[in-house]
Amino acid sequence: MIVVVDFGSQTAHLIARRIRELGAPAELIHPENVLSEIKKQKVRGIILSGGPASVYEKNAPTLDRRIFDLGIPILGICYGQQLTAHLLSGGKTVKDRVREDGPATLVIDRECIILRGVSPHSRIWMSHGDTVIKPPRGFELVAHSETISSAAMKNDAKKIYGVQFHPEVEHTEHGQLILRNFVELICRVKLSKQKLDKTSIISAIRNKVGEKHAIAAVSGGLDSTVAATLVAKAIGKRLIPIHVHSGLMRTGTTERVESFFKRYLGITPIILNKQTEFLKALKGVIDPEQKRKIIGKLYIDLFEKECKRYKSVGFLVQGTIYSDVIESKGSKHSANIKSHHNVGGLPKDLKLELIEPIRELYTDQVRSLAKELKIPNEFIFEQPHPGPGYAIRIIGEVTSERLERVRKADEIVMEEMKKAGWYKKVLHSFAILTGTSSTSVKGDGRVYGEVMAIRIVSSKDRMTADWTRVPYGTLQKMVSRITNEVPGVSRVVYDITTKPPATIEWE
Repeated sequence: MIVVVDFGSQTAHLIARRIRELGAPAELIHPENVLSEIKKQKVRGIILSGGPASVYEKNAPTLDRRIFDLGIPILGICYGQQLTAHLLSGGKTVKDRVREDGPATLVIDRECIILRGVSPHSRIWMSHGDTVIKPPRGFELVAHSETISSAAMKNDAKKIYGVQFHPEVEHTEHGQLILRNFVELICRVKLSKQKLDKTSIISAIRNKVGEKHAIAAVSGGLDSTVAATLVAKAIGKRLIPIHVHSGLMRTGTTERVESFFKRYLGITPIILNKQTEFLKALKGVIDPEQKRKIIGKLYIDLFEKECKRYKSVGFLVQGTIYSDVIESKGSKHSANIKSHHNVGGLPKDLKLELIEPIRELYTDQVRSLAKELKIPNEFIFEQPHPGPGYAIRIIGEVTSERLERVRKADEIVMEEMKKAGWYKKVLHSFAILTGTSSTSVKGDGRVYGEVMAIRIVSSKDRMTADWTRVPYGTLQKMVSRITNEVPGVSRVVYDITTKPPATIEWE
């Protein structure tokens, strides 16, 4: 067993996932439970995750120092490395003047078993505000980056290692190899890979629901479609899919939902046309958290009202995935990034029990599961759309006019991505109405209109994302069409911010 000590990193859960993907058992635990966990089971290795705190903060999470003397191999990642240097004699961690978030280059200075097989110069992903400037006694620095000398450190005698970067994220070039080296070469764990088992998920749902009915909130996106399909496989026509036509989704979404459930699952979904209600509820609202909570509450109110029409409904099915949970404060020591309509945005007096069959999965795992369930490719390869829809791609107030503006621009972005053969190569490509205005010239006249942004990012699991280097010609076509075909838009900009520091969505 490899235990991952969760100090609140947005990617702590991802570390455990990566270890399991290698074929080793892994469990996420709180810092205060490490010693008791070691007594309960045979722990072969300990990974200390990153986290949002500084080691110098008053209530920063910490560890019992005795853990470093147990003879169990330890790998500290980001905050985990900083805490190791902070707790052990001779080490020193300091607060950086400027945070470092995003790509960097790892340069290996000396041989280290944990970096075996890693290129001498390779791409890594940083996200830190503290840095180790002096390793503890018995440690030596083994790699540096452009900005820090302590990109990695080692103590071979004690089998304790540290890296300042995040090997668990996909944008670290040799990240999985580094984790494999720790698990296989240092912890001496025999690896045995296991497949994601849809049968056990379906069986667990069947046991939980019993003879009751379940309502499924289906948006038309892949996540809610997979969640509803799993429940349908478990309880058949006792699943009641409900699709709310909020007016905040892409054109054609409602028609596609209706067609899928009838043709592939033999269930006729309930369609609630509530466009007027959503626009009315969002009138005058500009705060993104308020938007999310209003939308979440309106959805639940509608579902609870529908429940009264059916006997024995006790469950609400949602397509929550793990990146939603993480951004809505996924663990004890993590920071809240934003609420999600299907996580933090739900009212506390929810009268239905939740079923979230894919809550522990990431985007790429959901896609794999969808293929196993034989869900049509039009769902599998469609780019995700946020649950609150265009409401969070409009900065400021949501009006029918602004909705049409962003929807039209969004369609242009997707059309041009498909024409250029780039649509399936990226996770997201979409337009954002930024809420700022700019002067432009159309014909011989001055026009003062809104600024539209384009965001195109690549990612497998949404935990980190990089902006995509789409050909300039494709971007030019998007810009030209948006400024010519979308009324009220004066200028288009391209967002090249990575995640972190930004989130994928603007709100």
